[in-house]
Amino acid sequence: MSNIKPLYDRVVIKRTEEEKVSAGGIVIPDSAAEKPIKGTVIAVGEGKVLDNGSVRAPKVKVGDQVLFGKYAGTEVKLDGTEYLVVKEDDIFAVLG
Repeated sequence: MSNIKPLYDRVVIKRTEEEKVSAGGIVIPDSAAEKPIKGTVIAVGEGKVLDNGSVRAPKVKVGDQVLFGKYAGTEVKLDGTEYLVVKEDDIFAVLG
């Protein structure tokens, strides 16, 4: 992976590939499949700067499996791999 360091409360996520076959055995083409809403944290910024100037450390860490909003973040492509850059607030849960 490229050397990427998100700023502040940004998190870089690699989406988890979803199953391409429905429960009934029907193959779902990429054009009809919804983008996955879970993935693996690849990089984490230093944290959110609060109103009083202090920095709140991120709650997620590299390697965490997370759920995030369907339309959250910005997609970027680095070295042929697609990543999603989201604010930490757009992450709903850590799967464990």
